[in-house]
Amino acid sequence: MDWKTDWGLRGRMGFTMFLLFALYVVFIGVLIEVFNVGIIFTLAMFGAFSLAQYFFSDKLALRSMGAREVSADEYPDLHRRIERLSQQADLPKPTVAVADTQVPNAFATGRNKKNATVAVTTGLLQALDEDELDGVLAHELAHVKNRDVMVMTIASFLSTIAFFIVRWGWLFSGDNRQGAPVIVAILVSIVVWVISFLLIRALSRYREYSADRGAALITGQPGALASALMTIDGRMDKVPKEDLREEAEMNAFFIIPIKAGFVGKIASTHPSTENRIEKLRELEKEMETA
Repeated sequence: MDWKTDWGLRGRMGFTMFLLFALYVVFIGVLIEVFNVGIIFTLAMFGAFSLAQYFFSDKLALRSMGAREVSADEYPDLHRRIERLSQQADLPKPTVAVADTQVPNAFATGRNKKNATVAVTTGLLQALDEDELDGVLAHELAHVKNRDVMVMTIASFLSTIAFFIVRWGWLFSGDNRQGAPVIVAILVSIVVWVISFLLIRALSRYREYSADRGAALITGQPGALASALMTIDGRMDKVPKEDLREEAEMNAFFIIPIKAGFVGKIASTHPSTENRIEKLRELEKEMETA
């Protein structure tokens, strides 16, 4: 496999993290000024939360999806596929997890290549044929190889902090002396959250194209992933709305976004399925003529 570094993705990840870092320097400064707390205490708190997110983000993501690690005895075919595709992608075999849900989807999580997890749903395993499943698994491994999973996790975590202040900050405004400063903090948090979301959305859309290209290189079958995307997109309409709402918050990490719930209602974190399929078909023609 002739894997080429996607410098467009690398540049976007670096630029996004730089902007987020600058944004949160300002954010932390405002919180210190508004709540009159020490800079050391504030940095220590953010540092502690960041470390916790770094080391436990994969477990939190799996728990939020109701996914669990599965052994090769439980899912032998799935393990064999991921092991084979990992070898083709020159990656260590990731942990394998399965979520018992009708929603046909998959995602990758973890802080680096050696500590990655690829999770699929039972709905996905039932919906796809062998080649399609390989395409989806290769797409998730491409995310791991591109190192974009951790960047998305960190960016989403910082955005979540601002969102919690927006949602629950009013609880601290009961005292008249604290009311105005807390309102200022909430307003600043809204701005931070909106900007963070837009940055994450822009990066997420590009990284999906990059992972699609990576999956095509790993499997040599762009058409299989294109077929899988059509199958998954078509199955989404048949899934109970309650299941869709419960899982919509993980949209940025899924192979196909769930068009429901809080995140789904604001904007899609993915390019349209039609555009992704079109690019995969173009890549398929290029590979056939090469």
